[in-house]
Amino acid sequence: MTLDPSTTKYLIKAKISADGIVEKPDVVGAIFGQTEGLLGEELDLRDMQKSGRIGRIEVEISSNKGKAEGEILIPSSLDQVETSILAASLETIDRVGPCKAYIGVLSVEDVRMSKRTKIIDRAKELLTRILEDSKSTSEDLTEAVKQSIQIQEIMTYGTERLPAGPNIDDSDSIIVVEGRNDVVNLLKAGIKNAIAVEGTNVPKTVQELSKERTVTAFVDGDRGGELVLKELLQVAEIDFVARAPPGKEVEELTNKQIMKALRNKVPADQANAGNPPAAGPEPPQQERPEQRRDDRRDQPRDNRDRGDRRGGRDRRGRDGRDEDREFQPAPAQQPPQPKVEKTLTDEQRKYFTMLKELSGSSKARLVGPTGEVIGEMEVKDLADSLKANPREVAAIVFDGVVSQRLMDIAAELGIKDLVGSKMGSVAKYPNSVHVWLRSDFE
Repeated sequence: MTLDPSTTKYLIKAKISADGIVEKPDVVGAIFGQTEGLLGEELDLRDMQKSGRIGRIEVEISSNKGKAEGEILIPSSLDQVETSILAASLETIDRVGPCKAYIGVLSVEDVRMSKRTKIIDRAKELLTRILEDSKSTSEDLTEAVKQSIQIQEIMTYGTERLPAGPNIDDSDSIIVVEGRNDVVNLLKAGIKNAIAVEGTNVPKTVQELSKERTVTAFVDGDRGGELVLKELLQVAEIDFVARAPPGKEVEELTNKQIMKALRNKVPADQANAGNPPAAGPEPPQQERPEQRRDDRRDQPRDNRDRGDRRGGRDRRGRDGRDEDREFQPAPAQQPPQPKVEKTLTDEQRKYFTMLKELSGSSKARLVGPTGEVIGEMEVKDLADSLKANPREVAAIVFDGVVSQRLMDIAAELGIKDLVGSKMGSVAKYPNSVHVWLRSDFE
């Protein structure tokens, strides 16, 4: 239904049911006929419709099994009181045509309020779109400026006009990649000494450069990269080999992945071209000192003693250190163990969150038995406030040092948890008080 925005302030919605088959003209006629003279001359439906205070009456009705049901819509530009009276008058209609009928008002809707709701929802959508477009535009501008600078920095080198970084002439070491996009991606990461071979046919320029510079071949992690590497190793003097992760190309890598791949480069003679290792070269296992000592015990005594004694003394220096041990290689450095995350209860997590919120504020919060915050104050006033105004407190979370005085007050008042930043000088720990520090949560 289309409403006239100049005449519609309210919309009366009513439901009609009739014990027989009736049509729209019957319903409209019943509304005009049975309300005529009921509400007085000022609220006569015909006069109000002629003056535009009541809009066109819309009826949607259908019949089934000898009965009819439908909906009535009446737009109104009257005030709230007059519209409500008009709506109530509809319920006095008890017949439509020859059939007994019932009309019940479902609602009187403020059309302007509905419009406001639609306006708010639409405004939210538009604002979200503006913010997204603005953000993407800003990112696009930044990226466009970066790329323009990088494209300006990229140059052509040698008779073959190979794509290269601006430092290719001045650097003692160079990085050989496959294509122009690889050079551009390395420029994004701040690497300006790369040069591209532009295919598997290695140019003479790269071959000549490899004789003078330290060369790292940085290839894709696919079969194409292995073919390029195999060609490079045959016709150029390659010193190191770096590979992109399996299935990745150099032009797709992030800055972090580029740096990681270059840090993990291996000497060319260990590169194993054509058959890359699945998980990188395995470091040689070093013999542990304990194993060496066990091996020496298994040797014949004559062999162990020969050359180990000088003038009846064992081989120890003046400071008593074993000289053999001094010259043993250091045991292989173990990789750092992953940090084990602490499992916190919901209560501990809540206290930790509260402690982080208070960080640097020198304030304290009193937590009630049900977990709600019942008070907040300066830490310097905490002890005096607890003694002057005792209350039912389950825990105290504060940005300060847990002191002996505070622990004694907590034990006296039945406070079970103290959550502070640090532990002060405490000689006596009450059994009823549980202390948590910042270090317990981190």
